[in-house]
Amino acid sequence: MKFSELGLSQSLLKAIKRSGYEEATPIQEQTIPMVLKGQDVIGQAQTGTGKTAAFGLPIIEHVDTDNPSIQAIIISPTRELAIQTQEELYRLGKDKHARVQVVYGGADIRRQVKNLKHHPQILVGTPGRLRDHLRRHTVKLDHIQTLVLDEADEMLNMGFLEDIEAIIKETPAKRQTLLFSATMPPEIKKIGEQFMTNPETVRIKAKELTTDLVDQYYVRARDYEKFDIMTRLIDVQDPDLTIVFGRTKRRVDELSKGLIARGYNAAGIHGDLTQERRTKIMKKFKNGDLDILVATDVAARGLDISGVTHVYNYDIPSDPDSYVHRIGRTGRAGHHGTSLTFVTPNEMEYLHEIEKLTRVRMLPLKPPSAEEAFKGQVASAFNDIDELIAQDSTDRYREAAEELLETHNAADLVAALLNDMTKEAASEVPVKITPERPLPRRHRGNKRNDYHGGNHYRHHNGGRRRNNNYRGRGGHRHDNHGHSHSSRHAFNIRHRKED
Repeated sequence: MKFSELGLSQSLLKAIKRSGYEEATPIQEQTIPMVLKGQDVIGQAQTGTGKTAAFGLPIIEHVDTDNPSIQAIIISPTRELAIQTQEELYRLGKDKHARVQVVYGGADIRRQVKNLKHHPQILVGTPGRLRDHLRRHTVKLDHIQTLVLDEADEMLNMGFLEDIEAIIKETPAKRQTLLFSATMPPEIKKIGEQFMTNPETVRIKAKELTTDLVDQYYVRARDYEKFDIMTRLIDVQDPDLTIVFGRTKRRVDELSKGLIARGYNAAGIHGDLTQERRTKIMKKFKNGDLDILVATDVAARGLDISGVTHVYNYDIPSDPDSYVHRIGRTGRAGHHGTSLTFVTPNEMEYLHEIEKLTRVRMLPLKPPSAEEAFKGQVASAFNDIDELIAQDSTDRYREAAEELLETHNAADLVAALLNDMTKEAASEVPVKITPERPLPRRHRGNKRNDYHGGNHYRHHNGGRRRNNNYRGRGGHRHDNHGHSHSSRHAFNIRHRKED
């Protein structure tokens, strides 16, 4: 179903289009009309099904921008999910000028208090920090129209039930309540009975977990080692069409710039790029004029791309469903695919969580050496030379070729050609990738200061040539200009997922 059929205003439809959404997901299609009518809703859905927009779009639709009071509150289990939710709501509400703010534990509360003086109309927060603000009287919930409990089962697992009940009691009795949870244990049903009024239930079946057509590997490496290992893997595996997933916008910018610096045909997309720029990059990728797409989870959402042979998870996702969503970009339409996930030593628990969900044991992969990477480049160049020789257009160069052979040794000529078709060793082109905050160790059943759940090539026809003079598919020359740098909005926060 199209978003235009759901009863949303033009300003929201414009924001939806700019965000790259095409059709509503099942939970959006079922939930948005009910929320617009003011009904209470219990949504049972996994992460990655689009539930943020399912409750966010109707909330933004109902916001009175002339009213400075907090009109909607979203309670999230982790600061990462809270930040991600705030950013998505900020982006969707940009045209309407809805003010959205996030508060969470582990950050300077004084700065949050200062930002609260800007009178946000939508507030996203973790339970512990929300209670802190209520105690300080820096947050007032007496004008709340809509309350959202996001990932309610996760909040119960973390021991937040008392905080949630205390927050709910600060809101008006006459309000709309929305509850979203992946599972429905008795405690969740009890919350529904106690705090909701005749709720409608929406159940979305868990999506297909994984596919037998995707070979799944992982490489254990420290953050500073990952980039060199990845470029060597690209040289050895010689993928046709690749998506690299990064956790943040900054990560995507640095990875795409680093790949370009080392001679790869790459570009990055995330929520801060203009729609025109994103469309241009995606068109090149779909047409095969771009070998490597670097993206955040949200930027890649809704993309329908055939022919992706490899997915590299440069940063392991903090929830298993995001992993399933990522690797679902390859292994399509009966074609084989490969996924490779980089895992730092303290993130192995996240890998095991993914394996539990997918019921597939990922195979460890030994990082290739510089010599193996070089041999991979040469082997790839051999294939490209075979294709070049097979082209009909080489005949007119035969006379010039014979002249060169009279003045140069044949082996020297071929060596020069191979040198031009391969790249410098990884260590020859230094690339700095800013370290990201590692995901925290998983601990269930306690609060842990709102932290639980995550500090929540293609090489074809010489496509991987030296920077500023590489050839894409079909031997056409391209340049690397126009790479966009992101500008963050007022709530500039480093976080797990870009958007």
